[in-house]
Parts: sequence; structure tokens; C-alpha cells
Amino acid sequence: MKKILIPAIALAAASVAVPAMAQNYPQHRDDRGGRYEQNRGAVWQNISQRKYQLDRRIDQGERNGQLSRREATRLRNELNALVRLERTYMRGGLTTRERAELDRRYDRLSVQVRMERRDNDNRRR
Repeated sequence: MKKILIPAIALAAASVAVPAMAQNYPQHRDDRGGRYEQNRGAVWQNISQRKYQLDRRIDQGERNGQLSRREATRLRNELNALVRLERTYMRGGLTTRERAELDRRYDRLSVQVRMERRDNDNRRR
């Protein structure tokens, strides 16, 4: 029984580890024309993921009265401008500097959405 059990456990462990090792990480070009891998700790979200999450938060804020229609429209316009900028950057390959700029702008827009939803100046009573 031990002769069968030990190889079976080893095979099960290997079958779990091998797909994790074979995971493909996308690569991007850096400022020098070389390639770099994604930051190992942070997850880079693509255009559609970040846009979807921010657009969803704006919609929820407008629906539940935390955002006025004017605030929601302004935030959506800023989001769409950011998406256009990211598409422009990606045409020639996303550099490290461009990626950092996009991260900063997405983060700033996320903070704006949070602040506008919490400012209580346009809540319906």
C-alpha cells in the first residue's frame, strides 16, 4: 500500500505545482527599448478592468444619490479621457514611465470618485 501511496502523493503535488510554474506573465517595453515584467507584488489591471470598476462606482454613486448627474458626467468624461490616453500610449508600446503615469492618473481619479461620493453635497433627501 505504501508503494502506491507515496508515488500518488508525489504525482498529485507535481500536478498542482507545474501549472503554477508555467503561468505566462505579459511583458512590456521599458524606456530603453528593453522588456520588463510586471511588478511581482502589484497586479496591473488593463484598460477594461480599471474602466469597468471606476464606471461601476460612478454608476452606483449616481443611482443611490451620492453623486449628482453633473458630477457623474464629469467623472465619466475624465475616465474616458484617461482611457484614450492609455490607448495612445499602448500604440507604441507601454513604457515604464507611461505605465507609472497611467497608474498615478487612475489612482487620482479613483480618489476623486471616492471623495465626490462621500462629500454629501448632492445627496437627495
